[in-house]
Amino acid sequence: MAAGGKGGARRQAAQARHVVRIADVARAAGVSTATVSRALSAPAQVSPAKRDKVMAAVRSLGYTPNAAARDLRAGSSRSILVVTGTRANPFFAQVLEGLSDTLSAEGYAVVMGTCGNEAQTTHLLDLVHAGRLDGVVAVSGKLPAAGGRTVFGGKVPVVSICAEVEGAINVLVDDFACAKAQAEHLIGLGHRRLLYVAGPEGNYNELRRFAGFLAATERAGLFAGEVFRFSGDFLFSGGAAAALRFLDLPHRPTGVVCCNDEMAIGFIKTLRVVARIEVPRDVSVVGFDGIEFADYCEPTLTTIHQPQRALGETSAKLLLAALRGEAPPPGGRVVLEARLRVAASTGRAV
Repeated sequence: MAAGGKGGARRQAAQARHVVRIADVARAAGVSTATVSRALSAPAQVSPAKRDKVMAAVRSLGYTPNAAARDLRAGSSRSILVVTGTRANPFFAQVLEGLSDTLSAEGYAVVMGTCGNEAQTTHLLDLVHAGRLDGVVAVSGKLPAAGGRTVFGGKVPVVSICAEVEGAINVLVDDFACAKAQAEHLIGLGHRRLLYVAGPEGNYNELRRFAGFLAATERAGLFAGEVFRFSGDFLFSGGAAAALRFLDLPHRPTGVVCCNDEMAIGFIKTLRVVARIEVPRDVSVVGFDGIEFADYCEPTLTTIHQPQRALGETSAKLLLAALRGEAPPPGGRVVLEARLRVAASTGRAV
């Protein structure tokens, strides 16, 4: 009995070592290997009877298709590179979630990358140019470029989220119109002295948001001495630094437009902690992005609410369409709607 048990164990071990191949499935189903391949990859091209035989053999033998080999034959890696500037920004959490969920549902893996240094940038470009990736998504226009090479040389579709990039399919909101709405909201509440807390110098979104802010103040007839601009960096700490500069002004603005929510939240907290200045009693503050933190800070933040998940989902769908050979959208861009969401951080000027 013990010997029989050992023999059974040996047979099981031998079976475990045997890799079930497509030819085994074809033999068990009584069809050709080409029929098995079609039944698995394009079932509509196979008759129901043959398809049922193939699937029964697949289940009986425990066959797992070799996706890597299939994709190699098709000239596809089923992998998409997503390039970000930083993963710490809470705004992009839902953007990336919508992007990843949509791509995963179609069988694509997401490869995350940053261009933090030359070695990282070169590695990403090597992957694209070697055909190891099927497409590229750039968050905020962050695209790797080094030594005269760009991702466009890899001949794969490129989608840019939240920043317009020549040669890419662009998915955006109207930064100019949104920032104009920020300032108009404060002006409508009677604020005549306004401060703009900027994003990083030369940043795509910053340039357009500041232009929208200026358009609103000029239309309202505000003079240069009534409009201030502080540099910033999109970080909580940048908002805190702007608040300290604000406290040094001899005649402080009563309304503040921040280029993103993080700086607005840092600005508000610093005013309260350092100088016991309350928002909106003493000064009104507007943010931009609509991150989740905006609903949980004190006071809740009036902000431009961007459709974060929709930005990711739309970008993924456009990339998938490009991979299928479909034409890009008119002008190579899609502009999604963003809206001003009024909360407790803004009130009438006193």
